[in-house]
Amino acid sequence: MVFSFLLFLGLFAIIGISSVLVSRGTKKDYYLASKSVPPAFVGLSAVATNNSGYMFIGVIGYTYVTGLAAIWLMFGWIAGDYLASTFVHARLRKATGQTDEVSFAGVLNHWHGRKAMLLQRVIALISFVFLLAYASAQLVAGSKALHVLLGWPVWAGSTIGAFLVMFYCLSGGIRASIWTDVAQSVVMITAMAAMLVVATASFGGPSQVIMEMSQVDGFLDWFPKDLALPGILGGLLFGVSWAFAGLSVIGQPHIMVRFMTLSSPTKMRQARYWYYTWFVAFYVMATTVGMISRIYLSDTNAFDAELALPTMALELLSPFTVGLVLAGIFAATISTADSLILSCSSALTHDLLPHNIENTWVLKITTGLITLLALLWAIFNQQTVFSLVIMSWSSLASAFAPLLICLCMGGNPKPKVTLLAIIMGLSTALVWRYLGLHTVIYEGMPGILVGLIVLYAPSLLTLFQTTFVKIRYAIKP
Repeated sequence: MVFSFLLFLGLFAIIGISSVLVSRGTKKDYYLASKSVPPAFVGLSAVATNNSGYMFIGVIGYTYVTGLAAIWLMFGWIAGDYLASTFVHARLRKATGQTDEVSFAGVLNHWHGRKAMLLQRVIALISFVFLLAYASAQLVAGSKALHVLLGWPVWAGSTIGAFLVMFYCLSGGIRASIWTDVAQSVVMITAMAAMLVVATASFGGPSQVIMEMSQVDGFLDWFPKDLALPGILGGLLFGVSWAFAGLSVIGQPHIMVRFMTLSSPTKMRQARYWYYTWFVAFYVMATTVGMISRIYLSDTNAFDAELALPTMALELLSPFTVGLVLAGIFAATISTADSLILSCSSALTHDLLPHNIENTWVLKITTGLITLLALLWAIFNQQTVFSLVIMSWSSLASAFAPLLICLCMGGNPKPKVTLLAIIMGLSTALVWRYLGLHTVIYEGMPGILVGLIVLYAPSLLTLFQTTFVKIRYAIKP
């Protein structure tokens, strides 16, 4: 088990280090790989970053508790993600080329040629805080898996993950991250497939699995019990709210920067093909494994639900295959953690600090310090992986998704209106979660809607006033 785990980790490290051979030694290369990444690599890297430890640990734990109703999270998330990609990704890549910026905040600020530095710094500061929280959640996810499968203390997994991330981020920046993401995506889907096949076979096949699930009270109900509204209407609202979670991908700097590295905007369709083929296959398998884990580990009080996958793997698989699953979980956490930390680094060195920082060693040292900060957060973290990831995801989406939608639809809001939309959207999501309403409706939904309302309110007000004047003039005797 330890041998196969270390074997895969060594493979990832070698791939990451090898990227230094084609490094150009510039800031643009460190943060955007000189916009030269082929579509297959962009798609697989983006999906590996998206489907992180949240999928291996968080989603499986959620499905273990919720049952069949968890499929609405899956359907909504994929549908919302796909909808957003149809009109955002290519436009974002085009704007990246036109602005010649290397950061997510920089592209949003300079979209129409404007230079509102206060806006850029606010976007960067919000990105830094929540991406750092997100990164710590990934390190926690990896440490949980190591704790169960190898018996190592929780801090050990976080430390190994942090130093491995630091190791190849210091080597080649985002190119190292993308190259290792591609290898990690293969390990991730292989590990999940192996778990699904063996777990199903342990019960004698799919029909027996379904029969066992039907014995668990309420486990095969179509909708969760704690809906905001009763019946199908409540279920529909639940699904739509999670579609907003999928749409929220456009507010995630660490994922969208992958599409910003694409070699040409005309190749976006190819990148999306790779992305969604992998995404759908992996999410279906993860949800199914989560459901099977409930009937295999029936004592819900015996362990942490987020440890269902590694616990089941330990009981069902051979030592080498357990090492593969552990490597898959660790790969998922690392593929996201390195992306998050690099995005934090670009936000700090390009947006928050003076823009004359071009020395790549300064960029690398900054990345290393941010990694250590994420490690400290992970060690002292008290929240579940699922909770911390969703909070960070929804906060970033509520702050940035409305602005990106508006820009891609041809809007050009004034900097003060944009700042208000960012603050109101983010505040709405955080208050929604603080009040506990996120248990019935994903907090990103009201956050994004409020942000859109603020952005479009001036246009709607102008339209209303113009229409009113026209009507008044028409009826004037």
